[in-house]
Amino acid sequence: MSARTPLPTVNERDTENHSSVDGFVEPPAPPTKSASRHSLPRCRNSFTSTEEHPHIGNYRLLKTIGKGNFAKVKLARHVLTGREVAVKIIDKTQLNPTSLQKLFREVRIMKVLNHPNIVKLFEVIETEKTLYLVMEYASGGEVFDYLVAHGRMKEKEARAKFRQIVSAVQYCHQRRIVHRDLKAENLLLDADMNIKIADFGFSNEFTVGSKLDTFCGSPPYAAPELFQGKKYDGPEVDVWSLGVILYTLVSGSLPFDGQNLKELRERVLRGKYRIPFYMSTDCENLLKKLLVLNPVKRGSLEQIMKDHWMNVGHNDEELKPYIEPEPDFNDSSRIELMVTMGFPKDEITESLQSQKYDEVMATYLLLGRKAPEFEGSEPLTNSVLGQRQRPTSDINNSSSISPAHPKVTRSISANQKQRRYSDHGGDDDDGGGGGGVVEKPSKVTLYFPALRVLWAACCVGGSYYQSLVVNR
Repeated sequence: MSARTPLPTVNERDTENHSSVDGFVEPPAPPTKSASRHSLPRCRNSFTSTEEHPHIGNYRLLKTIGKGNFAKVKLARHVLTGREVAVKIIDKTQLNPTSLQKLFREVRIMKVLNHPNIVKLFEVIETEKTLYLVMEYASGGEVFDYLVAHGRMKEKEARAKFRQIVSAVQYCHQRRIVHRDLKAENLLLDADMNIKIADFGFSNEFTVGSKLDTFCGSPPYAAPELFQGKKYDGPEVDVWSLGVILYTLVSGSLPFDGQNLKELRERVLRGKYRIPFYMSTDCENLLKKLLVLNPVKRGSLEQIMKDHWMNVGHNDEELKPYIEPEPDFNDSSRIELMVTMGFPKDEITESLQSQKYDEVMATYLLLGRKAPEFEGSEPLTNSVLGQRQRPTSDINNSSSISPAHPKVTRSISANQKQRRYSDHGGDDDDGGGGGGVVEKPSKVTLYFPALRVLWAACCVGGSYYQSLVVNR
């Protein structure tokens, strides 16, 4: 799905919103079925490798599914339970203190989020030089890649996905958290095609009445006030991005396009986009509530949940805010199973009550996930559920750094991806905006052929954005 993909030219109508880690060793091929089911787990927090498969703690690394300047994401299998996870491996030596601090904030945010449509953090392991972030693996890949492979969605399918996205984002806003980098690339799909919002590297807490002022995210999804260098409350920039996402799901292209960033900025600030002939009037009306130039008049997500298009086919039952259930840390069947693995019961209780995000909590959480689908669909048995050995190393488990989502291998050219920007290296007055690790191609991408500093030039207060394109 290139942003230059032309929109339909037949029976269209215009609308305007007037109110508006290098150095890591590559693992060999994934294990065979028999190897996966019969290998014994490694010692707790041990970092070992065999001739066939390297291990990190209780995880057997299978293959690389994403790469960045300072990090890699690998598909892995938890050897005690057989569950697949994504492990992000970050080279701490390449990050400055500011970037590390932003990662600390990211994991703090991830730890308080518990929504079925948000990628779940399981465990964080820390060594002197490296951070290993263990999180939920979304095997369906990115919505971006889905659109590339299948084209635009029918409105019924788009509605199902968008309801999940809105539910998750509204849940974040309810907890005073703004994502600030919502886009098709950060929307993952699990094995059942459910949405999983990922990559909270640019997220931040917000306070009503206190403004944020860091630009971050991807320009094609950025709200007009960001292009103008204005301060913002937080939720309204996510709402605009949701409008872009909805348009993209239904049309297969972006509402605001340009050969360069200056042209893109001009089109966003005009607030004009084309409505393809096949888009329903109800969907168009919803877009008019989301893609509003004036952030004060932009719809809140509580209002969006009540919109007619959102609830078509749901017996007129409005989408309701998600009510988070009380954490279930007293599942006796899981606890008893962990005791048979070698975890002392008091250690299990302490880890869960303190929510340590260590190997104990990770094992408990993973036992509560859907069982792995081995060939032959065998149930979990002792051939899969291994015994946990006692620690043999001094590696510390830490929850100070956050996960990022797993990346799927690209089937399209890297220069079709939008670029993500943040205020790296500059003052971060709102305490937010930097993800520390950017897992995007190093090439100049879609909107920026041969443009390195145009973003600063086309924004009000250009000096504020000078650092956005440094080292890209």
